[in-house]
Amino acid sequence: MAELSLYSVEAVLLLDNEGNRIYTKYYHSPHEKSDSHITKRAIDGMSSSSKQQTEYESRLFKKTHKQNSEILIFEDCLVLYKEYVDVSLYLVGSIDENELVLQQAFSAIKDSLELILATGIDKKNIIEHFDMVALAIDESIDDGIILETDPATIASRVTKPPSKDAPINIELSEKGLLSAWGFAKSKLAERLQQGL
Repeated sequence: MAELSLYSVEAVLLLDNEGNRIYTKYYHSPHEKSDSHITKRAIDGMSSSSKQQTEYESRLFKKTHKQNSEILIFEDCLVLYKEYVDVSLYLVGSIDENELVLQQAFSAIKDSLELILATGIDKKNIIEHFDMVALAIDESIDDGIILETDPATIASRVTKPPSKDAPINIELSEKGLLSAWGFAKSKLAERLQQGL
């Protein structure tokens, strides 16, 4: 029986139509044992070496490009993927991981990207909104742990800026300047009282 762990995702990849990187994020659980097959595979295919990662991505792209499925086993990994016009989205997990859990996480990322990138998922749109794409992936998966699977929640966290204070509208008339002066004076009085 496999040991249960929250660390279920090993990588999220966005590759263009030639297999080149657009966005990649690899995850390694901090408690991997040195004798486990997962660590051996991580060292062989998905280690921290950029060269080995790009070789793995190239082999994966060649295996999945123009195929008619959405899930496969590749080099002792469970890979879920979706091809768009000029972009391929991949989620890589352990072979021992539950396929339904990975499918839910993959659907969450895919659907949240479709919500964020309103004009469609393509290379140009991803590059233009790269910050939101990276944030959406980070909101759904952190260090290989699936945090959120609701695409609407992920998209709302990425697209809406946090609102702590309501913006202050100041008119540039005499009345507006007097109200700004009164506001500043009251804030200064509050700060002075807090300091005493």
